[in-house]
Amino acid sequence: MSFWNRTVEMPNADSALPGRSELSYYVPNVHHVNANPLQGPFPDDAEIVYVAMGCFWGAERLFWRLDGVYSTAVGYQGGSTPFPTYQETCTGETGHTEAVQVVYLPSEVSLAEILKVFWEEHDPTQGMRQGNDMGSQYRSAIYTTSDEQLEEVLESKAMFEAGLAAAGYPAVTTEITPADTFYYAEEYHQQYLAKNPAGYCGLKGTGVTCSI
Repeated sequence: MSFWNRTVEMPNADSALPGRSELSYYVPNVHHVNANPLQGPFPDDAEIVYVAMGCFWGAERLFWRLDGVYSTAVGYQGGSTPFPTYQETCTGETGHTEAVQVVYLPSEVSLAEILKVFWEEHDPTQGMRQGNDMGSQYRSAIYTTSDEQLEEVLESKAMFEAGLAAAGYPAVTTEITPADTFYYAEEYHQQYLAKNPAGYCGLKGTGVTCSI
C-alpha cells in the first residue's frame, strides 16, 4: 500500500474534493475467491456490516476466510467526496477510510464472531493511522446497518477497551456510526491478496483478547 500520504485531519464537506456524479471505473460483480456476488443481490437472510482497520487488502482477507461470510468487497466510506478514486482517497482530502463490506449469514456466523476478528486483528487506538500507514484513510471504523448492530458494536467496544486499558493501551479511537454510502473500490483492489499472495499486509493486533 501507499505510504506517501501523511494527512491526518478530516476535511469538512466544503473543503473535501468534489468527486463526481457516478463511478468512473469498472467494478466486477463476482468475488474472486468464492464466486458469490460482490455487489448483490445477496441472500434475503444476509446482513451487512462495514469495517475499516487500516489497509483494506489484508482486512478483507480476514473476513472472506470466515465461515458464514457470504461476500466481501473493499471500498471507500465515511467521507464527503462522492464516488472517490483510490488516488483521491489517498490524499486525505475525501474524508473516506478504506473499508470492507462484510456480507454475512447470521445463521452461520454471528456478528460477535466478526467483531472479535475486527478488534483483535488491528490496533484500534492509533487514530488516523495503522502502524506505518498514516492518514485519515487508515483510521479504524465500524459502520452499522441496524440499531441492533450498533448496540452490539458499542457493547463490544466497551468490553475490548477495558481489556486494552488493563494492558496499558490508550482509549479506542474507532469511529462507530450508522453506515453512509459505500463506494466500491477499483477492480484491482478487490480480493487483492488472493490475486497477489505476496502483496502488502500491515495488519498487527495488540495481543489483547476480545472476550465476546
